Amino acid sequence: MNTLLRSAILATTLVGSAGIAAADSIPGMRGHDHTGVTVPDMAQAVDFFTNVVGCQKAMSFGPFADDKGTFMQDLLGVDPKAVINEITLLRCGFGSNIELFEYASPDQKDMTPKNSDIGGYHIAFYVDDVPAAKAYLEGKGVATRIVLPVGEGPAAGQTVMYFQAPWGLQFEAISYPDGMAYEKGAATVLWSPKDPAK
Repeated sequence: MNTLLRSAILATTLVGSAGIAAADSIPGMRGHDHTGVTVPDMAQAVDFFTNVVGCQKAMSFGPFADDKGTFMQDLLGVDPKAVINEITLLRCGFGSNIELFEYASPDQKDMTPKNSDIGGYHIAFYVDDVPAAKAYLEGKGVATRIVLPVGEGPAAGQTVMYFQAPWGLQFEAISYPDGMAYEKGAATVLWSPKDPAK
């Protein structure tokens, strides 16, 4: 093997092990920092995330607006007269962060997508015990769905359960303490918050 090829393989291995994205990606992309979600009422959302889910509030700031120009449109692609009343960032266990926005905007739509809608989404939290999470959430008055242990296919080994915030935001509780079937021989293994050392 020539020296140039050996150096390229070594560099690729070192870059991959450092957690930097491979070629054909955003330069220097290292991972998922946060998910931003617009909520109808910041106090209600922060209360749910901190006192029900168990996240910790890190910081809040705002408001932001541009009465005379197009800054809001130029930066965020929203109506130029949109106002961000408040932004709050949350830390949730060993996962990436969640950023909550409370907007007021002349063209604001008030609808929460279902998981099946284009643009629909959910936030998943890794838990140690999905049935225990369901019982806890129901004790807090949270709407939950069935618990599904997955026994076949590449996701075998996981258990999932969906639940909803009072304003309709979709969540999932997921657990796979012994891993999932796809991991055996997989070239790429999904990141997991179950072990903060990984």
